[in-house]
Amino acid sequence: MSAPVIVLVRPQLGENIGKAARAMLNFGLSEMRLVKPRDGWPNPSAGPAAAGADFILDNAKVFETTAEAVADCQHIYATTVRKRGVTKPVVGPDEAARLMHTKKGRHAILFGREASGLETEDVALARHILTVPINPEFGSLNLAQAVILAAYEWSRVGRERNEDQGLVQPTAEEEQLPPAPQDELDGLIGHFEKLLAPRGYFLPQSRADATRRTLRSVLTKPGWNHLEVRTLRGILSTLERDPRE
Repeated sequence: MSAPVIVLVRPQLGENIGKAARAMLNFGLSEMRLVKPRDGWPNPSAGPAAAGADFILDNAKVFETTAEAVADCQHIYATTVRKRGVTKPVVGPDEAARLMHTKKGRHAILFGREASGLETEDVALARHILTVPINPEFGSLNLAQAVILAAYEWSRVGRERNEDQGLVQPTAEEEQLPPAPQDELDGLIGHFEKLLAPRGYFLPQSRADATRRTLRSVLTKPGWNHLEVRTLRGILSTLERDPRE
């Protein structure tokens, strides 16, 4: 629940939405919400710019108003370099990340349109203003840059907290089990692809190879041991069966 929702408010270009999705996935965020994208949704320009983060775009939810987009969130951060007449606590990306990891409830980060940022009514919904201490003579970040700064700090603070709490230390049993052989991992990846292909996950065809590479990367990173691979294969086999069985 510490993972923030990324809310793009009235974004203008599909390419920027795709780049924002790519920035999110770089640091483990996956939930995107869109408020009245200028060119409608879905946008064919977003997919190529996402560079493999297609599932974030596929699962993005669209809302008519910012208020509707954050209705289920308890902690809202408005990214802006100006207060726009609204008096709220101001935090940097690092402090905001710590709040996300310590405050219970859903967190959302609002990013405004490329040309003019968030409107006053959008900022009014926020509990905090999130701003980056950049060059005061040139305070301009593009949408994906702003998203990646916030996502990176959330990821970094989370890693540090886990290390401090000893959560990344493997158990004795895990230390005794080496990573699964490549053929077992390939079998797991193939099983995922077998279930996903009939449901159109790898469409459009022009993005199929990139999407497969991303899927492989996601499944390869954890270094599953053979028991974990077997468990995941069992889960997939269960999902594959007809419920009537």
